[in-house]
Amino acid sequence: MKHIFENLKKYWYFVILILALLVVQAYCDLSLPDYTSNIIDVGIVNGGVEHQMPEFITENSYNSLKLFLNEQETKDWDNAYEFIKSDKAYKLKNTDKDNLEELDSEFGNVIAVYYMMSSQQDSQFKNMSGNAQQMTPEQQQEMAKKLQEFGVDPQSPTLMYDLRKVFEKKLSSLGDSTISSYAKSFAKSEYKACGKDLDKLQTDYMFKTGAKMISMTLLMVIAAILVGFFASKTAAGVGRDLREKIFTKVMSFSNAELDKFSTASLITRSTNDVQQIQMVSVMLLRMVLYAPILAIGGIINVVNYSSGMEWTIVLAVAVVVCIIGVLMVVAMPKFNMMQKLVDKVNLISREILTGLSVIRAFSREKKEEERFEEANGNLTRVMLFTNRAMSFMMPALMFVMNGVSVLIIWVAAKKIDQGVMEVGTMTAFITYSMMIIMGFLMLTMVSIMLPRAAVAANRIDEVLKTEITIKDSHNALTEKTNNAVVKFDHVDFKYADGEENVLEDIDFEAKPGQTVAIIGSTGSGKSTLAKLIPRFFDVTNGKITLDGVDIRDISIETLRSQIGYVPQTGILFSGDINSNISYGAPGIDEAGIKEAAQIAQATEFIEDKPDKFESAIAQGGTNVSGGQKQRLSIARAIARNPKIYIFDDSFSALDFKTDTQLRKALKPKTKDATVFIVAQRVSTILHADQILVLDEGKLVGKGTHKELVKTCETYMQIAKSQLSEAEFAASIEGKED
Repeated sequence: MKHIFENLKKYWYFVILILALLVVQAYCDLSLPDYTSNIIDVGIVNGGVEHQMPEFITENSYNSLKLFLNEQETKDWDNAYEFIKSDKAYKLKNTDKDNLEELDSEFGNVIAVYYMMSSQQDSQFKNMSGNAQQMTPEQQQEMAKKLQEFGVDPQSPTLMYDLRKVFEKKLSSLGDSTISSYAKSFAKSEYKACGKDLDKLQTDYMFKTGAKMISMTLLMVIAAILVGFFASKTAAGVGRDLREKIFTKVMSFSNAELDKFSTASLITRSTNDVQQIQMVSVMLLRMVLYAPILAIGGIINVVNYSSGMEWTIVLAVAVVVCIIGVLMVVAMPKFNMMQKLVDKVNLISREILTGLSVIRAFSREKKEEERFEEANGNLTRVMLFTNRAMSFMMPALMFVMNGVSVLIIWVAAKKIDQGVMEVGTMTAFITYSMMIIMGFLMLTMVSIMLPRAAVAANRIDEVLKTEITIKDSHNALTEKTNNAVVKFDHVDFKYADGEENVLEDIDFEAKPGQTVAIIGSTGSGKSTLAKLIPRFFDVTNGKITLDGVDIRDISIETLRSQIGYVPQTGILFSGDINSNISYGAPGIDEAGIKEAAQIAQATEFIEDKPDKFESAIAQGGTNVSGGQKQRLSIARAIARNPKIYIFDDSFSALDFKTDTQLRKALKPKTKDATVFIVAQRVSTILHADQILVLDEGKLVGKGTHKELVKTCETYMQIAKSQLSEAEFAASIEGKED
């Protein structure tokens, strides 16, 4: 996980911006259920009346209500209203939301009591708020009897206040929702009595609330779009940076590091694994950050409703966590296997595509198909298992969510019946519950994907943290050499994972103007020796010096800039002939390119092409022959005009005539350079100034052709096996041209 988060450090400013936008999105998302609840409870049920405290009240009701108030409440009541003579009614002075809520809290219960009493069918209770002296003796006697039934003394100086307390006690059993509904019904009756248009009041409220909902929705949509944009931009940046880091790191790998990771694995790590990180980065920024904000906001709103149904959410979250826990235990090991299986499929695919001609030549198509089918089948089975496990998750979680909705409705129905909850509150509670569950669900869904991304991140980190064995020393020299004298001083070499030396006690010196040939049987270490010079590998013991300086003390760039290297297999890049020849010498002019091509004996086939030097070269040089590919590779090295030439068996695909012509043309060009030729054919190296004969990694012969024929049995056997008696005799006598 830490590797995934480390990739986001660079984009901290985007993360902060996304977090701010998510807060805005969550605020809007969490506000909508409240508005829905208000539309139902206030707009539909209460006709648009939002508060229990009426903004307009008739003079009669105003004075009658005062009879139910204590001294302090009476003062607050009088301070709250002002009399409007033209309307013969009282109007609320301050209609701010905070003030109205404060007045609702103070007078809501007494308003509900008054409305309940004034709505009684019994005429005595209807007139209780009026002047009792206007009642007939029979009415007064009946009233006294009823008051005694409620436990109120008819002679009490605070008769109406005492009666209010009795009714408040009775109302408390109905619940806050019912009490609020009574008070708002009184407000509606007063608005009607004051001549207000109740239909307009309701319509205005519905339009006002609807407009707020639309505004919130639009703001939420804008925030969500911006979050998606910045999250995608950040994740794309993370992917780009990782690919760049991997590419840069791999470019600095020596052959030892390249052998540690297979080509197929490196390709997978720089593509599929980076894609996993990129995808999870988007999810982290869009879902993981949003889920807790949404869940916490939902919990706060649910608690504020004080509905007593919070246990349903706890139950739902517990069930969701259990389901996800089971799935993680079952599916996680398979996710860890998946990346290795993808590597395997890529490896086999690459081998088949690269060796397609060989496969066809040996009629192995069926066998290779079976090998691919096996790898592909293993990957398919693992993916099917994980996908089936994950496909079980969604129905199970939807069942939990719908089950919770039914449970909430069932519990809320009883509370609505008891008057302690309104329908809109139930609707909002269901919505908030779904938000909370979805928040946990998003976190758990991401937690399922994180292990696979964590595996990918570790694989990428493994590449990035691989210690490079071939690197510049602390004070590496950057000045180019003057003479290019190369000396092997008792060099031993073995591969990192090898137990025995591949080369042992190699000791010789090559000077400018000399051609040093390296020959030996297959597997004797010829190419390995050549690769030590440009530091593709470092020696195990001994040292290689360039003008007396250990090449490990020379910067890699400086060392390799003086070398023209032609590998065993001609490697070309997509582009044209010009770009391939000038690959190592970007500043070379057209004349230099043509000269290099002419020396490499490539001019003839180049001139035969319609576009000449601008002829296209396909990826890997697949549209040219092996000999043409080799000649272009040689031209590329010549164009660089280096001080050291290394031809690693680079003439093997050339016919004898072309080989001879190329070496003759090459000699004047390399007269001041040190030339190394790794060869299989004796005819290629007959005139070399120094021939090194290798046998099982050991230097068994060193000298000219004539010297080695006399002193080195191994060389003489190689020469006799390749040359006819006449050629062999002529080569000894110096007649071979």
